[in-house]
Amino acid sequence: MSEKKPGFFSRLAAGLKRTSSKLGESVTAIFTKRKLDHEAIEELEDTLIAADLGAAAAMRVTERLAKDRFDKEVSDEEVREVLASVVAETLEPLEKPLALTGSAPRVVLFVGVNGSGKTTTLGKIAVKLKRQGRNPVLAAGDTFRAAAIEQVSVWGERAKAPVVKRDIGADAAGLAFDALEEAERGGHDVVLIDTAGRLQNKSELMEELRKIVRVIRKKIPDAPHEVLLVLDGTVGSNAVSQAEAFLEASDVTGVIMTKLDGTAKGGALVQVAEKFQLPIHYIGIGEGEEDLQPFSALGFARAIAGLEA
Repeated sequence: MSEKKPGFFSRLAAGLKRTSSKLGESVTAIFTKRKLDHEAIEELEDTLIAADLGAAAAMRVTERLAKDRFDKEVSDEEVREVLASVVAETLEPLEKPLALTGSAPRVVLFVGVNGSGKTTTLGKIAVKLKRQGRNPVLAAGDTFRAAAIEQVSVWGERAKAPVVKRDIGADAAGLAFDALEEAERGGHDVVLIDTAGRLQNKSELMEELRKIVRVIRKKIPDAPHEVLLVLDGTVGSNAVSQAEAFLEASDVTGVIMTKLDGTAKGGALVQVAEKFQLPIHYIGIGEGEEDLQPFSALGFARAIAGLEA
């Protein structure tokens, strides 16, 4: 009999162990045989910032601890509980399911740097939508990478959904338009469009995204209805600059963070949330469709603090 796969929370907690274990070791080192004084608060703040949580969240954690525990001994568990509480409070207002409701077709644009898991995330969402009784069409709009076009094709087969694709180097905006025409012809209620993520050519990338949006609006004036920024959980604070770049290029409506397994620096999600106040729809911890799950602020906060669900 095969072993049952661990639950999503256990695997998320395991993925965020790099963050939670480092935090735990640092907290223990700070508070061994020592009370919560000004120096300890400063050290704890530095530790939380080093875990990619950002200065604002780090300050809220230390302020809350100092309020009740200043000049008293503080346990590792107490610090973790306060950390989880602050992270949950920061993220809870942004916990939002992806609801593709309204007049069909709903047009969803996926943006993010190459390697962020953007194309795979699009495919996983296609499978989920199909299972919910929706009828998506996929557009392989990253026309610069053969691998991306192939990936979308594979996920299209898994989702039993048509894929609109062209040769390498083809015009991505024209392909997006073709996908909308296909949706019209085939009665598809969702159009999922992949895009290129070549941040090294930032101005070209931005212009291409703007052109895609302009062309989509010629067909459907209020589209795209969702622009989902896919961020890689392993890049730490770089996620903030990535988010900035894509917010300049397109009207991002929500965030998905992937790769929260193994080498994740999950604290960066707190920074992105804090700075941009964007809804968080999903988090991902692996390659399978079931490894992309709706975001739970409390679950994420407990995992990053190294606490039980």
